[in-house]
Amino acid sequence: MQLAMSEKEARAHCLAANVGVSAIEALPEGGVRLVCNSVAGADRIRRKFKPKIIGTERARERHRPVRPLW
Repeated sequence: MQLAMSEKEARAHCLAANVGVSAIEALPEGGVRLVCNSVAGADRIRRKFKPKIIGTERARERHRPVRPLW
């Protein structure tokens, strides 16, 4: 899910709610993409931060080069 908060805030809230984080990454337009370890944890975060959920899918950072390396 994508949340309108900083990475530090997201980690602190997940730790406080006892939700395991599988992956977290900053989005170029602001906010973070959060992947929880369990479906139950994701549901808990969705309920707790419903107003902070970004409604439209935002672009993520590119991790691969545009052209092949060879």
